Amino acid sequence: MSLNLHATQCAVLAAFACQPMLVGIANSQEASRATTAQSLPEVTIKADVSRELGEGYNPPTAVSATKTEAPLRDTPQTVNVVTADVMRDQHANSMQDALKNVPGVSFSTGDGQRDQVSIRGFSAIADQFVDGIRDDALYFRDLSNVDRLEVIKGPAAVLYGRGSSGGLINRVTKKPGLDVTDFALSYGMWADRRAEADVGRVFADGAAAFRVTGAVEKANSYRSQQFLDRAAVAPSLELRIAPQTTVLLQADYLEDRRVTDFGIPAYNGRPVDVPASRYYGAANARDADYSQSRVYSGTATINHRFNDNWSIRNATRYYHYSLDRNNTLTNSVIEATKTLTMSHSNVFREEHGWFNQTDLTQKATIFGTKHEILYGMEVGQQNKDLVNYSRAVPGRFDLFNPVLPTLPRLIGGTPATSNLATAKTLAFYTQDMIAFTEQWKALFGVRYDNFQQDAMQRLAGQPNLSRTDNAWSPRAGLVWQPSKAQSYYVSWSRSFQPSGETFALAANNAELAPEKTNNTEVGAKYDWLDGKASTTISVFRLERNNMKIANATGTALIPVGEQRTDGAELSAAAELGSGWRALAGYAYLDAAVTRSTAAFQGKRATLTPRHSGNFWLTKALGHGFGVGGGLNMVGPRMADQANTVTLPGYVTADMMAWYRHGPFEAQLNLYNLFNKSYIVSAHGSNANLNMPGAPRSVMATLRYRM
Repeated sequence: MSLNLHATQCAVLAAFACQPMLVGIANSQEASRATTAQSLPEVTIKADVSRELGEGYNPPTAVSATKTEAPLRDTPQTVNVVTADVMRDQHANSMQDALKNVPGVSFSTGDGQRDQVSIRGFSAIADQFVDGIRDDALYFRDLSNVDRLEVIKGPAAVLYGRGSSGGLINRVTKKPGLDVTDFALSYGMWADRRAEADVGRVFADGAAAFRVTGAVEKANSYRSQQFLDRAAVAPSLELRIAPQTTVLLQADYLEDRRVTDFGIPAYNGRPVDVPASRYYGAANARDADYSQSRVYSGTATINHRFNDNWSIRNATRYYHYSLDRNNTLTNSVIEATKTLTMSHSNVFREEHGWFNQTDLTQKATIFGTKHEILYGMEVGQQNKDLVNYSRAVPGRFDLFNPVLPTLPRLIGGTPATSNLATAKTLAFYTQDMIAFTEQWKALFGVRYDNFQQDAMQRLAGQPNLSRTDNAWSPRAGLVWQPSKAQSYYVSWSRSFQPSGETFALAANNAELAPEKTNNTEVGAKYDWLDGKASTTISVFRLERNNMKIANATGTALIPVGEQRTDGAELSAAAELGSGWRALAGYAYLDAAVTRSTAAFQGKRATLTPRHSGNFWLTKALGHGFGVGGGLNMVGPRMADQANTVTLPGYVTADMMAWYRHGPFEAQLNLYNLFNKSYIVSAHGSNANLNMPGAPRSVMATLRYRM
């Protein structure tokens, strides 16, 4: 796209984003804390405080599906929420730990360097967000600053843009607004040591509040040579600069260093039968096979309420991400001789970018129907620098008990890849939540994206590439609520996945149009026991067209693929009283390639079990004591697109117990109670990179909270 058009985009941004600032810009979900005492409804105060304190297992609302605080029963879409209480009770420190509570989500190794999942049979590598803003950098996230995870199922491009075939994950962060003091120390198997802190204060006049969260963790692992060394800190400050206007300033920093672990190879269609500790890489992995990432960001959010019917929010986020990844992995397996070959690589990433979102919300009554209308604009730019080196490791190694080589880091020489990718986004969207009557409601929305990509190649003989896609992403849903306890819905939505998307354009995909995903879903949501328990059941069909499939020689991609997921999901959450809490889910996913080349036609989608489920139950016993436990059930999965390797299904059991007295708490978590051997994740496109799950382990936590 020309320089003139880019200048026009900037002018539009300035006109759209800066004008509200001159009138005391922006309001959002947090505006309820910024309003004056006489206009602030008491119920809103209670909801906010409940959320910040953990919100139990059964939250009534979510913000991610509509970008407004909306009851889950009014949303014509499946939304799963993992609250702070769930994560605390399970001692979940990673995205994988937390997301095992969400049906329809399965796990990838993420090249040993990042969080990566599949949702409803489709990779969600780039579908990570924080407070509604894209966060697609390739790293492992820490949960010390996360208040809740909201997983939106099905395409969500109408509000969030590209990607989101099977769904997206939004981290809702901890924010200022109440007095809190929370310190925790944990110690577990393999010398796992973690310290967390969460401190917040509201000043006496209510004009300002701050909060600081952080964590430090050091650990070894059940995987030979693996270690973890990470630190995270996230300060935030909220200022009420006028009776109806707040400014929220947030910053965060994360540093993470660990061995880049790709897991174990396969033999005769199954992962090799070796101890879970067996490592396939360099003998000096801590020096030659480590990944170190650093991420820091800053976000400014301005919220303003003009009156009861109009409010506005403007949020700007800047981030910087760097990665130094070194790894050795299985390159090929020679089954006849029971040997394997290895390759050694290095990846340097340097990335920075910014996004600005402006959301104007209007409440109105039109022809007797109630409307909540969202008008939005998003503009942003990401710059992604990549240099990659790769070498074959000489020799062959025993498949079951390899003598590992000592390897140097790859520095210097001619890189295999060297490029700078730039992605620019300009989008406009609108959404209308309509209440025709108390029983009939609807949700309509559409988004227009102008997505521009450029890839500057530094290697001789490789051309620079560019591409611009313009896409419309619509959504429509209808809700029928015959009573306050019942809600039935039908919805349809569409998203797009451009070439590259997260990575640089390549010669074999720069000319291909975006892939498109359509989702049709029918569901029901029920409240039980006066709202103490809720269930959601949905039946859906997801179809992704125009998928990119390699040609016969593997030198080019052709858009002839189609993948479909027919599925059903059931989820339940309950706060039953008398100390009982429960969380459960089940997913049936028939995910397969329905149109492709002969090699992939009819194959099952990778990493996607046909059946999976989760269950977690806790009980307060009285006198400060409590116990809990649960199961995680995963059916067989395909490790690669050609379905040559099957990952066996498994069931693991966890337990926990606690004692609480005043502000003090002691908690014990026991994982994989029956010491089950299993494969927790795999690469997804390479059959020889499969990650064994952890054996039985224990974690003890001491907490002070008031």
